[in-house]
Formats: sequence, C-alpha cells, structure tokens
Amino acid sequence: MKALVFERNVARYAAAAVAGRLAPGRGAAHGPLALRDIDPPDLPGTEWARVRPRLAGICGSDLATLDATSSRYFEPIVSFPFTPGHEVVGDLDDGRRVVVVPILTCAVRGIVPPCGQCGAGRENRCERVAFGGLEPGLQSGFCCATGGGWSTAMVAHPAQLRAVPDAMSDDEAVLVEPAACAVHAARRATGPTDGPGPAERVAVIGAGTLGLLTVAALARLGRHELVVVTAKHPHQRRLAGQLGADHVVSPDELARTVRSLTGSLRAGAQLTGGIETVIDCVGSDASLAQALEVVAPGGTVEVVGMPARRTLDLTSLWHREVTLRGCYAYDDRDFDDAFDLVREARLGRLVSATYPLSRYRDAIAHAAHAGGRGAVKIAFDLRAEKERRLP
Repeated sequence: MKALVFERNVARYAAAAVAGRLAPGRGAAHGPLALRDIDPPDLPGTEWARVRPRLAGICGSDLATLDATSSRYFEPIVSFPFTPGHEVVGDLDDGRRVVVVPILTCAVRGIVPPCGQCGAGRENRCERVAFGGLEPGLQSGFCCATGGGWSTAMVAHPAQLRAVPDAMSDDEAVLVEPAACAVHAARRATGPTDGPGPAERVAVIGAGTLGLLTVAALARLGRHELVVVTAKHPHQRRLAGQLGADHVVSPDELARTVRSLTGSLRAGAQLTGGIETVIDCVGSDASLAQALEVVAPGGTVEVVGMPARRTLDLTSLWHREVTLRGCYAYDDRDFDDAFDLVREARLGRLVSATYPLSRYRDAIAHAAHAGGRGAVKIAFDLRAEKERRLP
C-alpha cells in the first residue's frame, strides 16, 4: 500500500528545521517524510477494522511536525515510523463510510479499568497514551501501530468510528474532527449551558481553519454577546463574517477594537480593561502576547492553537489574575455536535483543494501558505488511488 511515512532520522529532522525556518512547509521536502510502499498495519485485535481513507486533512500540528517546530514534549508519546493524518473520512471493508475519532483512549488501548480521566468521560485527557496494548501515540496519525490518514489504509478500534450520514459529502465529513475541536473550544469559552448566565464577549485570534470553525461553533451555541475575530486575508474576513462574527478586524486592529468595545484605557501596550474570553487559534509568540494584551482582568485565554516552544512575558497574567488554559481535542458530546455544526453551517466549502499522495510536497506547501493563497483547508484525496483494494 502507499503511505507517507515519517521516520526517526535526526539528520533529516535537523534539515527540516532549517528548511521550515526558511519557508513554512518546506520541511516536507527535506525532512524524514517520504512516500513509500509498505505493508498495511496489522489489526491489533479481532474487533478492530481497516479503514481506507477517502480524504485526509492537513492540519497545523502536522505542519509543525514536518517543519520540526513542534515541542520535544511529544517524543515519549509518539512512536516511529508513523504515518500522519488524523482528520479522516474513509470506508470500512463492509462499505460503511466513517469518520475516525483519532484519540487513542484507554478503551482503544484495552486498558481495564480505564484511567480516571477516561472513566470520567474526559478521554482527551487520557493518562495512558504511552501504555496499554498499542505503541505510544496520543492519536492515530502519530502511532506506528494504527497508521494514519495519509495512506491508502489504516486501522481503527470500534470506539473510534462514527458513521457518516448518507447526505453528508466527503468534504464535509473530513472537517468533522477539527470541527469537534472548535465545538470543545467554544463550549469551554462560553461556560455551562444551564441557567441564563450573562453572555460573554469573545475574541478569536486567527481565521485559519480552526479559527473559522470556532467562529461557527460560537455562533451555533449562541451564548455570547459578541465575537471579535482577527483575520489577515480578504477571504478569511468574508468567511468569518458569514459564519457569525460580529466584528472582523486585522490583527493590528484588535487592541483598538477591544478598547472601543469595552471602554478600556491603554497603559503602554496593555489595555486596562479588556474582553472576557480570548480564544487563541494560532499559538504563536505574537498571538499569545496579543491575547494577554486584550484579555480583561480575571479573564481567560483559551489556547486552542498548538503553542510548542514559546517565550512570553507573563507579568500581566500574574498582575491581572488571568487564566491561561489549554484546550485540546474534544469529548464524545463535542464530536457528535460537530456533525450538526458541519452540516448546518455548510462547512464543506472550507475545503479549498485536494491532492493525491504523489503530490504531497505541493499539498503541504499549499497548506502552509493557505491564507495567503486564498485557501482554508487542504486535504489528501485517496479516492482515485489505484492501490485502494488490498489483498
């Protein structure tokens, strides 16, 4: 079968780091990723199923891995060689079309009893991602035993499979997994659903795939007073408005806009007031610093974009009693709600281009520069691969 394989190769990883600094996405051409003919992954148990991907998305964490900008924190919780790709819609052997829930939980790993987090329904916080019946891997796409979506075949546990409605297109289905991340972020940012509670003002930093999906999720929850979004490019500004943003501004306009909306004053670079909740969908030094600049005293910054290694001045976090909180993945309710969000908001239109595996360098370069090229989500299209049927 055909698969893009990421190997443990220190020299090529160093080359990817240099190339990625010169131009985002270039690490794919110089790093340890290669298109190979490999044996399909073995089924870890009789209940496991083989999934033949139709579409598999390219996300920010994939790009960070390829450009060697991701944190060494992940080293003990991934296993090599792995095939990337965790945003997957594919077919089972019996013809059913499914979306893969990539988190490798205690149930997937065969761990009984489950850890306290999985037992409480917080599988995204699983304490056993490097243990149990599988090789280490926080998700499918980072585990050598499961394979990933950037291939013609991978394996998944029944707990990881969600049936795709017949009326849902592949373009819509491939966005269910990232949409679940957005639903999780929106739900955490706007508080509990019970009781009238005052609707908070929310700022979303970034209007790439994750930022736009988060705007759509906030609009669907409808528990906010207003949403301000930063967007660099014209198509991002247009989509953010269509998906429910009340104010769409360029990144350098955010502080001025929040100051106007909240009646804050400015002391140096810091607003004296601010907006109650900021959702950072980028995770860079600049975006995190901006989030701390505009969040209100006692407010919360939800870090949805993967931050990796960052250097920040955290004085304002201490002085203003701000909560800086990670926001990773989703729970079952978030994932189920993502199907409705994708359908109701017509999110399939965010899939801008698809590529065969043979053009993986072009695909990754497009994904790395999606905003500047008028695109949102880039995905691999496995539907036309000649080797889809395995012996």
